[in-house]
Order: sequence, then C-alpha cells, then structure tokens
Amino acid sequence: MSDELDLKCINTLRFLSVDMVEKANSGHPGLPLDAAPMAYALWTRWLRYNPRNPDWFDRDRFVLSAGHGSALLYSLLYVTGYDVSLDDLKQFRQWGSKTPGHPERGHTPGVETTTGPLGQGMANAVGMAMAEAQLAARYNRPQHTVIDHYTYAIVSDGDLMEGVASEAASLAGHLRLGKLICLYDQNTVTLSAGTDMTFSEDVRRRFDAYGWHTISVSDGNDLVAIEAALETARAKSTRPTLILIRTELGYGSPEQGSFKTHGSPLGADNARKTKQTLGWPTEPDFLVPDDALAHFRKAQTRGAELESAWNERMQAYASMFPDLHDELQRSLRGELAEGWDADIPVFPADAKGMATRDASSKVMNAFAAKVPAFTGGSADLNPSTKTALNGLGDFNPLASKGEDLQGSDSAGWGYQGRNLHFGVREHAMGAIVNGMAAHGGTIPFGATFLIFSDYMRPPMRLAALMKLHVIHVFTHDSIALGEDGPTHQPVEQLANLRAVPNLVVIRPADANETAVAWRVALQTRDRPVLLVLTRQNLPTLDRERLAPADGLRRGAYVLSDSSARTPELILIASGSEVSLIVQAAKRLQDEGVAVRCVSMPSWELFEGLSPAERDEVLPPSVKARLAVELGVSQGWERYVGVHGDMLGIETFGASAPAEVLLKAYGFTADAVVARAKALLAR
Repeated sequence: MSDELDLKCINTLRFLSVDMVEKANSGHPGLPLDAAPMAYALWTRWLRYNPRNPDWFDRDRFVLSAGHGSALLYSLLYVTGYDVSLDDLKQFRQWGSKTPGHPERGHTPGVETTTGPLGQGMANAVGMAMAEAQLAARYNRPQHTVIDHYTYAIVSDGDLMEGVASEAASLAGHLRLGKLICLYDQNTVTLSAGTDMTFSEDVRRRFDAYGWHTISVSDGNDLVAIEAALETARAKSTRPTLILIRTELGYGSPEQGSFKTHGSPLGADNARKTKQTLGWPTEPDFLVPDDALAHFRKAQTRGAELESAWNERMQAYASMFPDLHDELQRSLRGELAEGWDADIPVFPADAKGMATRDASSKVMNAFAAKVPAFTGGSADLNPSTKTALNGLGDFNPLASKGEDLQGSDSAGWGYQGRNLHFGVREHAMGAIVNGMAAHGGTIPFGATFLIFSDYMRPPMRLAALMKLHVIHVFTHDSIALGEDGPTHQPVEQLANLRAVPNLVVIRPADANETAVAWRVALQTRDRPVLLVLTRQNLPTLDRERLAPADGLRRGAYVLSDSSARTPELILIASGSEVSLIVQAAKRLQDEGVAVRCVSMPSWELFEGLSPAERDEVLPPSVKARLAVELGVSQGWERYVGVHGDMLGIETFGASAPAEVLLKAYGFTADAVVARAKALLAR
C-alpha cells in the first residue's frame, strides 16, 4: 500500500461491506474484500463524479457488472457522500431499504444500471461508451468540448464466462471504444468452484484478439500498479482496455481463495478473525474512521468543481452554438422537438396494402432527422427488418482505404452515425441499447426477427425493471413469414413477452396503426416498447368506414360495430389478423349477426385504461367473444372469458408459402365465420 491512510480507507470499504453482509445474514463478502483496492484507486484518483448531483451529465459512468458485490458499491456511495446513509448500509437487503441485494438503477442514488445477471453490466458499459462517443461526435466542436467522459466497469470471472459479455466485447473492440475501461477482478473463483473446474482460457489473449488493449496487474493490493494501469488505459484513445488484476477472493479471511466466501456471510467468528488479520478493530461494527471519511468526502468538493467547470463550458458553448446547445439539452431531458412527427405519413386505404415492417420504415425515416437522439440498428438484419435510417450514417470508426463498405449508409462511417450495426449479436444488442438508454441523451432501438427475441429476454426484462426508454422492432411476427419454417416462425413469443411487467408490446394491424405505434414508442419514456411487425403485406384499412387508427393509443378499440345497441358477438384480433376479422364480420353481419370488431394491438396499453373504459370496448354483458391471433392462446382468456373462444396456434409452424400455412392452420375468413357460429350456438 502507498501509505497508511490508503490502507485505512481500503479497509473501511472492506469491513463496511463485511458488516453489511453479517448484519443481513445474506450477501457476498468475497468480492468486496478482494476488489476494494481497485475500487478505491478508481473512485479516489480517476473517476469524475459529483455525489451531490448523481445525474450530472458529463460524469464518468461506473458499472459494477459483478453486481453480487453490491455491498462494496454501497460502501463507496456512503463514504463519498451520496444520499446513502450509514443506516442505509445497516439495512442491506431489507424491505424498503436503499441497499437491495443487487444494484438497482433508479432505486439507489449513484447506481447507473441494474446488475446481477452476470455479463449484462459489462454489455451495458459498452452501450454507455457508444452513447458517449456518438454524442461527443455530434456535439463537440474545436475548443468547445462538452461531452467528454469515460465508462468504467468492474467485471468478474463469471461476467467473462457469460456469452453476452463476449458478444459485447467483440463489438467494442471492433468499434475502438477507447473510453471504455474494464477492471477484471481475476480471483479465479466462482460461486460453486474454482475456475480450474470450468474456465481455463487465456482471457488476456482473447481480449487481445478482440482488439482490446490489455494490462496485467499481478497483485490486487498494489495500488501503485493499479493506478499506473488506469493512467495507461486512459491514454489508449483508440482501443478499449481490460485491466486484469489478480486478486484473492475473500482476502484476509480464514477461507481466503475459497468459493465459500463468494455468496455466504463469513460468520461472526470468521468476520472477527478477518478483521484481526487485516489489523482492523473488531468493535464496533460499521466503523468509519474520521480521517478516512474526510478523505473520501473530498469527492464532494472535487465533484462540485468538476461540474462547475463543465457548466461554464456549456455556457460558452451555448453562446457559440445556440441551436446545437438547445438540441443537446432537449435530448438530455428526453424531450421531443415541436413538430417532430409532422412528416409521418397518413396511408390511404388499400386492399393490397403493405407489410407493417415497410410502413415502419417509412415512418422511422419520416421523423428520424427531427429526433437527433433516435439511434439504433439491427442484429445484421437491416434489409429484412427495414430499420435503416437513410442518410444518417453508420456508427463506426472512420473507414480506411480498402475496407469492405457493403451495406454502408450513403452518409459514411463515423461516430456521429446513427445507424448502429450490432452484427449477429442479439443478446449483446439488447444489453447495449439498455446501456445507451441508461447513459442518457439517446433514444436507442434494436431490431431483429420476433423469434430471436428469445435471445434477448434477459436485457428486455432488465429494461422493464429499470423503466428505460428503449424500443425494439421485431419483424417476421408469425408463421406467415413462410418458407423459413418452424425454426424462424414465432408461436409462443407474444405470450412470453406479454408476461413481462412494465414491457409494452404493440402489434399494429396496418400501416396507419404502425404510424401511431411509433408515436407511442417515442412518447413513452418510462418503459420499453416493442413493435411487432409483419413480413407479409396487410390491407391498409379504410378509416373512412372504420375507426381511426389513433385508437391504438388505448391498447384496444372498437374498429367497427353493428347498428344494434349491444352486439351479439365480439371479434378481437391483433396485427395481421385484424383484417381477417373485418372480413368475417362483414359476412356474419350479412347473415344478420350483430358483430363488433375490436383491434387489440397492445394488452399493456389497454390495461392502463380504467375499468369503465375497458368495459366500453368489451362490455361484460357480451359473453360471446372470439379472439384471433397467430400465436398460442395463453393469456387470451382474460379477454374472451370462460364463455368465449380463441383461434390460435398450439403447435409449431412448418415450411411452406404463407398462404398455404394460413389455410392449413385455419386462419381464413371461412374458418373465423365457422368458429364464430359455433360459439354463438353454444
């Protein structure tokens, strides 16, 4: 250690963490004991932050990807002066506390992203670094640098085993994200075993191959070496850096180096012995020496000075570039400019119509230029998802002579480019756009086929948990995609996604509903939104005869109705099946049946209505209800009731042309009419 005060500060972090875990009788003491020196070096020497204003925009971002070590992060937040008290530390993992078992964004001041599922935090950090690079390229000007910060992460052996981290690291190396620095707590132990059991690869060489700059520190207690490594990493502007720091899990404890210290309290006796070994008083618990706290609290003065200097730069920037300044401030606040959607088209009625993926492309490109925060791309599927932002460039390092520019936007390569190319990396894409949204200043989207949403469930769930403004575009939404067969035909995915709390799933029925869906997606700031779109053409419904598409905002609306005061039958559908129930309703009405058609593009938006508003659409007195959707019936019982019916798919698809499949699976007007008559005859 470099001096006595450094050691005292490091041990303060260690034993606050140990005492938190002991008091809760739950938690992970091993990582805080071994990683405290690297965290101390980063937080007191290099990290730029202001505890009095955790949301100061040009702060460095810190991600504890190894979220099980949350006690270390909470200790740092307390001692540096965030709105986290010593009493909060004593309530670790308890009901209503600011210190939950794993870090939660929006719950604890200073926590940038929700971590715990391993690998997610590292991929979030890649997204944060991408957001910083994009905003810096768009807004910085010579002598006027207003976006200039680093992203740091502490990652574990477990993080680097998870595939999502490998996907994200590969992309980060390709993108040359020089302001991304990961400190690898290389303690060679996981929850159940030493890494010799499962993980013998040469991590340094792997990251070298990814294009990262790598540095090894042989002793996790060597502050001088850790600080030197961080200084070297910050100077590597064209490559992300992985600092491999060899540590001993549960450092200083009787079980040092054992997996037993990973996920269980040390126990009172071993906690006491650990304090004795490291020269720390055994009493009282939660000891914070005055001189250590005073040293940590210098972060408040330093942070205020850093933020004040940035505010001065922003004032000068506003004077020189008022339009850019206003645009940047609007993006940082998550606001949309007046008239942002003025050019979104209204689509005329058309029996042939268009695929909703094609309508989506037209809508995106109608507003993208007016929403500079809007950025995103696909997992190597732009030609299929139709999500390219035309003329807005590709987010990539500047192209070198001789590079293959196939698929490149006409506006060229550069960090200001708004088309993100994730490659065939759906899992990383989901986690990266989460990181971009958590960073702020961007409205990110990702795109792939609906079937591949299965690769993205963990980050989508975390986006919902964090209430992030993330948009996903999922195309090829049913067996009607045709010949690719059951491996690519989603059946259960809609039900899976609808099961996630705080996740809005929208499956529009035609081009005009798609336009409204995009408006909802851009304006919904407190939760992620998924747009589920077709490959096949759908009729553009005649809104002169049917209800306006703006009804989509309600989640479900009466598309057409009978002249009778109360209908005999309600037909309900989402997406491509809406035009099918409209056809069936016409035939039933011609036969004297009073039919109401309901378009239900979003269960979640519908559930946001009051009970009375929902009853206006689905009157409780009407028991004959038939739902039609190209997916499993699970969940539809809440809308059709015990007396209703659902025409769905309870098996996998098959490889054949779409029209053959739809007929074979009973999705024709004839089949809907027959099913409705059978329901009425009960």
